[in-house]
Amino acid sequence: MTILVTGATGNVGANVVRVLVARGVPVRAFVRDRDKALPMLGDRTDLLVGDLADTDAIHRAVQGVDRVFLACGNVPGQVQYECAVIDAAKDAGVTRVVKLSSPRPALDSPLVFDRWHAEIERHLVRSGLRSVMLRPRTYMTNVLGYAEGIAQTGRIFAPAGAARISFIDPRDVAAAAAAALTADEPLSEIYTLTGPESIGFDRVAAELSTATGRTIEYVDVPDEAAHQAMLDAGLPAMAADFIVGLFQSQRAGSMTSTTDDVRELIDREPRTFRQFAQDNASAFGVKESVGTGAVGQ
Repeated sequence: MTILVTGATGNVGANVVRVLVARGVPVRAFVRDRDKALPMLGDRTDLLVGDLADTDAIHRAVQGVDRVFLACGNVPGQVQYECAVIDAAKDAGVTRVVKLSSPRPALDSPLVFDRWHAEIERHLVRSGLRSVMLRPRTYMTNVLGYAEGIAQTGRIFAPAGAARISFIDPRDVAAAAAAALTADEPLSEIYTLTGPESIGFDRVAAELSTATGRTIEYVDVPDEAAHQAMLDAGLPAMAADFIVGLFQSQRAGSMTSTTDDVRELIDREPRTFRQFAQDNASAFGVKESVGTGAVGQ
């Protein structure tokens, strides 16, 4: 069985490749830059260079593969790109597609990326291909986006209010994806992937304080101030709009609940935020007297 991984240098995709290779599964990684991908993915992976905007490259990529991990960054054209992979996979006789989706895809969602994922999921279902949708909650690695500011100021600024969020480590998402790709028969067509608990940014700050040996404080900020700060940092307006909208959704309780889906797929507990903080402590500015683990992927 050969598995094609798209988005193979992404936060989740790279870890999917690593898990599959470690299990001895033949992997073909669809990448845009071989020089970037090779040190990241290693020489045991078949690297196929191409772009998801190139339908000919997509058709070459799916030839001779049995299953596909479908992932793409939230970029303009994402719906077109992923649907093109689905169409090519169907033409090539692929037997299963495992799609990395969003937390709450819906065609009428106020969040643009959730609408895009809903369109792709609908296309995948209509294709008739056997499919599995993975819907992970907010990634723990998103907190790394605050790392520089935390290291400099000892504060984490976010419009999260008192939201409780079931953060998940992307490594656990990758492990779940590998399980869904290699299982004889997946148990479900949809998995909502969460960490083991729901925590707020006050707890995030506390865990980072423990891991780094520093005092890190969570500062709640208004949506407007957060939006402007993201624009000032060079983030595209569409992305800033989405992030603020996502925090609004989280404050309303959209990501509070947890599930057993990760445990069901990989037969172990998902990582806690405490484990993530310990693994990544050096990114947030560690006191010299505090030992740290390696930065996680």
